[in-house]
Amino acid sequence: MYYDPIKKSLGEVFNRTPLLRRLFYHLLDLLLLRTWHVHRELRQWSRGRTNEPLNILDAGSGYGQYTYWLSGLSRKWQILAVDVKDDQVADSNRFFREIGRTNAQFAVQDLVLYQQPNSFDLALSVDVMEHILEDVEVFRNIHASLKDGGMLLISTPSDQGGSDVHSDGETSFIEEHVRDGYNIHEIQQKLRTAGFERIEAQYSYGEPGQVSWRLSMKYPILMLGKSKLFFLLLPFYYLLTFPLCLILNWFDANTEHQSGTGLIVKAWK
Repeated sequence: MYYDPIKKSLGEVFNRTPLLRRLFYHLLDLLLLRTWHVHRELRQWSRGRTNEPLNILDAGSGYGQYTYWLSGLSRKWQILAVDVKDDQVADSNRFFREIGRTNAQFAVQDLVLYQQPNSFDLALSVDVMEHILEDVEVFRNIHASLKDGGMLLISTPSDQGGSDVHSDGETSFIEEHVRDGYNIHEIQQKLRTAGFERIEAQYSYGEPGQVSWRLSMKYPILMLGKSKLFFLLLPFYYLLTFPLCLILNWFDANTEHQSGTGLIVKAWK
Protein backbone atom coordinates (compact mmCIF):
# COMPACT_ATOMS: atom_id res chain seq x y z
CA MET A 1 0.00 0.00 0.00
CA TYR A 2 1.20 3.50 -0.82
CA TYR A 3 1.18 5.53 2.39
CA ASP A 4 2.07 8.99 1.01
CA PRO A 5 -1.41 9.75 -0.45
CA ILE A 6 -2.98 8.94 2.92
CA LYS A 7 -0.43 11.12 4.73
CA LYS A 8 -1.18 13.95 2.31
CA SER A 9 -4.92 13.63 2.98
CA LEU A 10 -4.33 13.74 6.73
CA GLY A 11 -2.13 16.80 6.30
CA GLU A 12 -4.84 18.60 4.34
CA VAL A 13 -7.31 18.02 7.16
CA PHE A 14 -5.09 19.07 10.05
CA ASN A 15 -3.28 21.95 8.33
CA ARG A 16 -6.44 24.04 8.23
CA THR A 17 -5.74 25.82 11.53
CA PRO A 18 -2.82 25.91 14.00
CA LEU A 19 -5.10 24.46 16.66
CA LEU A 20 -5.90 21.42 14.52
CA ARG A 21 -2.22 20.90 13.75
CA ARG A 22 -1.30 21.02 17.43
CA LEU A 23 -4.07 18.49 18.10
CA PHE A 24 -2.69 16.31 15.29
CA TYR A 25 0.80 16.38 16.83
CA HIS A 26 -0.55 15.37 20.24
CA LEU A 27 -2.53 12.51 18.72
CA LEU A 28 0.57 11.29 16.88
CA ASP A 29 2.57 11.45 20.11
CA LEU A 30 0.05 9.21 21.81
CA LEU A 31 -0.75 6.80 18.99
CA LEU A 32 2.62 6.25 17.32
CA LEU A 33 4.64 3.83 19.41
CA ARG A 34 7.90 4.94 17.82
CA THR A 35 7.24 8.38 19.32
CA TRP A 36 7.14 6.88 22.81
CA HIS A 37 10.56 5.30 22.23
CA VAL A 38 12.06 8.38 20.56
CA HIS A 39 10.79 10.76 23.24
CA ARG A 40 12.26 8.51 25.94
CA GLU A 41 15.70 8.69 24.31
CA LEU A 42 15.43 12.44 23.68
CA ARG A 43 14.47 13.10 27.32
CA GLN A 44 17.54 11.18 28.41
CA TRP A 45 19.75 13.13 25.96
CA SER A 46 18.29 16.50 26.98
CA ARG A 47 18.90 16.17 30.74
CA GLY A 48 21.02 19.11 31.85
CA ARG A 49 21.14 20.56 28.32
CA THR A 50 18.02 22.72 28.09
CA ASN A 51 19.95 25.89 29.00
CA GLU A 52 22.70 25.21 26.45
CA PRO A 53 22.60 26.81 22.96
CA LEU A 54 22.58 23.59 20.93
CA ASN A 55 22.01 22.88 17.24
CA ILE A 56 19.79 19.99 16.16
CA LEU A 57 19.16 18.39 12.77
CA ASP A 58 15.80 16.72 12.13
CA ALA A 59 16.85 14.58 9.17
CA GLY A 60 13.64 13.70 7.35
CA SER A 61 11.16 15.80 9.30
CA GLY A 62 7.88 14.68 7.72
CA TYR A 63 4.97 16.42 9.44
CA GLY A 64 7.42 18.18 11.77
CA GLN A 65 6.09 16.70 15.01
CA TYR A 66 9.55 15.93 16.43
CA THR A 67 10.80 19.42 15.63
CA TYR A 68 7.69 20.80 17.34
CA TRP A 69 8.33 18.70 20.44
CA LEU A 70 12.05 19.54 20.61
CA SER A 71 11.53 23.26 19.96
CA GLY A 72 9.22 23.35 22.97
CA LEU A 73 11.83 21.82 25.30
CA SER A 74 14.23 24.75 24.98
CA ARG A 75 14.09 28.06 23.15
CA LYS A 76 17.90 28.09 23.22
CA TRP A 77 18.05 25.16 20.82
CA GLN A 78 18.19 25.93 17.10
CA ILE A 79 16.59 23.20 14.99
CA LEU A 80 17.02 22.70 11.27
CA ALA A 81 14.42 20.27 9.90
CA VAL A 82 15.00 18.99 6.36
CA ASP A 83 12.83 16.93 4.03
CA VAL A 84 12.59 16.26 0.29
CA LYS A 85 8.91 17.21 0.07
CA ASP A 86 8.41 20.86 -0.82
CA ASP A 87 4.78 21.01 0.31
CA GLN A 88 5.48 19.62 3.77
CA VAL A 89 8.41 21.99 4.25
CA ALA A 90 6.30 24.99 3.19
CA ASP A 91 3.38 23.92 5.44
CA SER A 92 5.69 23.43 8.42
CA ASN A 93 7.44 26.79 8.00
CA ARG A 94 4.06 28.52 7.79
CA PHE A 95 2.74 26.74 10.89
CA PHE A 96 5.85 27.46 12.98
CA ARG A 97 5.70 31.15 12.02
CA GLU A 98 2.03 31.25 13.01
CA ILE A 99 2.73 29.86 16.48
CA GLY A 100 5.87 31.97 17.02
CA ARG A 101 8.41 29.12 17.19
CA THR A 102 11.38 31.07 15.86
CA ASN A 103 13.99 28.51 16.93
CA ALA A 104 13.01 26.04 14.17
CA GLN A 105 13.42 26.29 10.42
CA PHE A 106 12.43 23.84 7.67
CA ALA A 107 14.31 23.42 4.39
CA VAL A 108 14.16 21.20 1.31
CA GLN A 109 17.23 18.96 1.26
CA ASP A 110 18.21 15.51 -0.02
CA LEU A 111 19.93 13.60 2.78
CA VAL A 112 22.00 11.67 0.25
CA LEU A 113 23.63 14.99 -0.71
CA TYR A 114 23.16 17.24 2.33
CA GLN A 115 26.16 17.88 4.56
CA GLN A 116 26.95 20.75 6.92
CA PRO A 117 30.28 19.89 8.59
CA ASN A 118 30.67 20.09 12.37
CA SER A 119 27.37 21.90 12.90
CA PHE A 120 25.00 19.81 15.02
CA ASP A 121 24.96 18.44 18.56
CA LEU A 122 22.13 16.02 17.77
CA ALA A 123 20.72 14.49 14.60
CA LEU A 124 17.36 12.74 14.53
CA SER A 125 16.21 10.27 11.88
CA VAL A 126 12.79 8.76 12.59
CA ASP A 127 11.40 6.22 10.11
CA VAL A 128 13.48 7.68 7.29
CA MET A 129 16.29 5.25 6.46
CA GLU A 130 13.93 2.52 5.24
CA HIS A 131 13.01 4.95 2.43
CA ILE A 132 16.59 5.64 1.26
CA LEU A 133 18.62 3.16 -0.77
CA GLU A 134 21.95 4.99 -0.31
CA ASP A 135 21.89 4.68 3.47
CA VAL A 136 25.66 4.61 4.08
CA GLU A 137 26.03 7.89 2.17
CA VAL A 138 23.39 9.44 4.45
CA PHE A 139 25.15 8.12 7.55
CA ARG A 140 28.44 9.58 6.30
CA ASN A 141 26.83 12.97 5.70
CA ILE A 142 25.26 13.02 9.16
CA HIS A 143 28.53 11.92 10.77
CA ALA A 144 30.33 14.78 9.03
CA SER A 145 27.58 17.22 10.05
CA LEU A 146 27.76 16.33 13.74
CA LYS A 147 30.13 18.04 16.14
CA ASP A 148 32.59 15.88 18.07
CA GLY A 149 30.54 14.09 20.74
CA GLY A 150 27.30 14.65 18.80
CA MET A 151 24.70 11.89 18.69
CA LEU A 152 22.56 10.41 15.94
CA LEU A 153 19.24 8.86 17.02
CA ILE A 154 17.53 6.49 14.56
CA SER A 155 14.14 4.80 14.64
CA THR A 156 13.59 2.31 11.81
CA PRO A 157 11.94 -1.08 11.13
CA SER A 158 13.91 -4.24 11.87
CA ASP A 159 14.20 -7.44 9.86
CA GLN A 160 12.16 -9.25 12.54
CA GLY A 161 8.88 -8.36 10.87
CA GLY A 162 9.32 -4.64 10.27
CA SER A 163 7.10 -3.17 7.53
CA ASP A 164 4.82 -6.16 8.34
CA VAL A 165 7.10 -8.56 6.41
CA HIS A 166 7.46 -11.94 8.12
CA SER A 167 8.76 -14.19 5.33
CA ASP A 168 10.70 -14.01 2.07
CA GLY A 169 7.57 -14.18 -0.04
CA GLU A 170 5.89 -11.15 1.55
CA THR A 171 6.19 -7.53 0.49
CA SER A 172 6.30 -4.40 2.64
CA PHE A 173 3.03 -3.05 4.00
CA ILE A 174 4.34 0.41 3.04
CA GLU A 175 5.30 0.30 -0.63
CA GLU A 176 7.46 3.44 -0.40
CA HIS A 177 9.99 1.44 1.65
CA VAL A 178 13.15 0.42 -0.24
CA ARG A 179 14.03 -2.12 2.47
CA ASP A 180 11.75 -4.11 4.75
CA GLY A 181 13.94 -3.61 7.80
CA TYR A 182 17.48 -3.65 9.14
CA ASN A 183 19.28 -6.52 10.79
CA ILE A 184 20.47 -5.14 14.13
CA HIS A 185 24.08 -6.02 13.34
CA GLU A 186 23.85 -4.74 9.76
CA ILE A 187 22.87 -1.22 10.71
CA GLN A 188 25.62 -1.04 13.33
CA GLN A 189 28.20 -2.12 10.76
CA LYS A 190 26.95 0.47 8.27
CA LEU A 191 27.26 3.17 10.93
CA ARG A 192 30.83 2.06 11.67
CA THR A 193 31.60 2.23 7.94
CA ALA A 194 30.28 5.81 8.00
CA GLY A 195 32.68 6.74 10.80
CA PHE A 196 30.71 6.23 14.01
CA GLU A 197 32.59 4.37 16.73
CA ARG A 198 30.25 4.14 19.74
CA ILE A 199 26.90 2.59 18.81
CA GLU A 200 23.99 1.25 20.86
CA ALA A 201 21.05 -0.61 19.31
CA GLN A 202 17.94 -2.13 20.83
CA TYR A 203 14.66 -3.59 19.61
CA SER A 204 11.35 -1.78 19.87
CA TYR A 205 7.87 -2.94 18.90
CA GLY A 206 7.92 -6.14 20.91
CA GLU A 207 4.75 -8.19 21.35
CA PRO A 208 2.71 -5.39 23.01
CA GLY A 209 3.85 -2.89 20.39
CA GLN A 210 3.00 -5.14 17.48
CA VAL A 211 -0.59 -5.50 18.68
CA SER A 212 -0.83 -1.75 19.22
CA TRP A 213 0.58 -1.03 15.75
CA ARG A 214 -2.03 -3.20 14.08
CA LEU A 215 -4.87 -1.57 16.01
CA SER A 216 -3.68 2.03 15.85
CA MET A 217 -2.00 2.16 12.41
CA LYS A 218 -2.34 -0.85 10.11
CA TYR A 219 -6.10 -1.33 10.22
CA PRO A 220 -6.97 2.40 9.99
CA ILE A 221 -4.53 2.85 7.07
CA LEU A 222 -6.08 -0.12 5.27
CA MET A 223 -9.52 1.40 5.76
CA LEU A 224 -8.44 4.83 4.52
CA GLY A 225 -6.75 3.18 1.55
CA LYS A 226 -10.11 1.77 0.53
CA SER A 227 -12.04 5.03 0.78
CA LYS A 228 -11.73 8.51 2.30
CA LEU A 229 -15.21 7.98 3.70
CA PHE A 230 -13.55 6.03 6.49
CA PHE A 231 -12.33 9.40 7.85
CA LEU A 232 -15.85 9.74 9.23
CA LEU A 233 -15.56 6.44 11.08
CA LEU A 234 -12.08 6.99 12.53
CA PRO A 235 -13.20 8.90 15.67
CA PHE A 236 -15.53 6.04 16.61
CA TYR A 237 -12.88 3.41 15.82
CA TYR A 238 -10.29 5.14 18.02
CA LEU A 239 -12.84 5.70 20.76
CA LEU A 240 -12.87 1.92 21.14
CA THR A 241 -9.20 1.09 20.52
CA PHE A 242 -7.37 4.14 21.90
CA PRO A 243 -7.31 3.16 25.63
CA LEU A 244 -5.92 -0.30 24.86
CA CYS A 245 -3.29 1.14 22.49
CA LEU A 246 -2.10 3.55 25.20
CA ILE A 247 -1.62 0.68 27.65
CA LEU A 248 0.21 -1.43 25.07
CA ASN A 249 2.44 1.48 24.06
CA TRP A 250 3.39 2.12 27.69
CA PHE A 251 4.33 -1.52 28.23
CA ASP A 252 6.36 -1.65 25.02
CA ALA A 253 8.27 1.57 25.74
CA ASN A 254 9.09 0.43 29.29
CA THR A 255 10.18 -3.12 28.48
CA GLU A 256 13.42 -4.51 27.06
CA HIS A 257 12.79 -6.75 24.05
CA GLN A 258 14.87 -9.69 22.85
CA SER A 259 13.30 -9.19 19.44
CA GLY A 260 10.98 -6.69 17.84
CA THR A 261 9.82 -5.25 14.54
CA GLY A 262 11.52 -1.91 15.22
CA LEU A 263 14.98 -0.66 16.12
CA ILE A 264 16.17 2.28 18.19
CA VAL A 265 19.81 3.06 17.41
CA LYS A 266 22.11 5.66 18.95
CA ALA A 267 25.52 6.49 17.47
CA TRP A 268 28.07 9.06 18.63
CA LYS A 269 30.75 10.88 16.68
